[in-house]
Amino acid sequence: MRILLVEDNPKLSALLQRQLTEHAYAVDTAATVEAAREALAVATYDLVILDLSLPDGDGNTVLRELRAKGRDVPVLVATARGNVVDRVSTLDRGADDYLVKPFSPDEMLARIRALLRRPAQTLNPVLTAGNVTLDPAQSIVCIADLPIDMPRREVVLLEVLMRRFGHVVTRQALDSASHGFGEEVTPNAIEAAVSRLRRRLDSQGASVTVAAMRGLGYILAERHASAAGGR
Repeated sequence: MRILLVEDNPKLSALLQRQLTEHAYAVDTAATVEAAREALAVATYDLVILDLSLPDGDGNTVLRELRAKGRDVPVLVATARGNVVDRVSTLDRGADDYLVKPFSPDEMLARIRALLRRPAQTLNPVLTAGNVTLDPAQSIVCIADLPIDMPRREVVLLEVLMRRFGHVVTRQALDSASHGFGEEVTPNAIEAAVSRLRRRLDSQGASVTVAAMRGLGYILAERHASAAGGR
């Protein structure tokens, strides 16, 4: 399960990230509204933990944008705003649960488990690009309806590229997606992972491939459309 933690307090963010990781969740962090937008644009999350008071705006902005786009990801608001008006208005905007700081880590984990019991098919629709399909909920990749064995990191990179099919994805966006593995990610590591993904798609007869767009990033496109980008 992958969680986006939107929290601007570095100590609290590190503490929550550590606790969640200890319980086998993959955790990405964002400290601003803009960083949360960028993360949500390139990755699929099973849950968002959202603070409301952020340096560049109100967390409710993130919540409104998610729901306006029809995205059904569960949102657990974790904030110091404890009055009834804030709770009611935030829940009415589409939050699924509301925790007031300070809170018990055990209570937070219990609420996360409750939210994640929702049916996975409502959260992660199957993605399609050419003859390639990806079920984000189960990390299943198929080419021409045949399941393909693919390492988790490549699945994550493929998901980011498929969500922006036909559009350039920056190296920074791929780097951000890879941080959920808790490993140091270097530009060369991203380049190597994308290269492995490209070779895997090519060798399995995918009708799409990954092209490098010099100075911009990478693009997943139909083979005839990607030739101009080079490899």
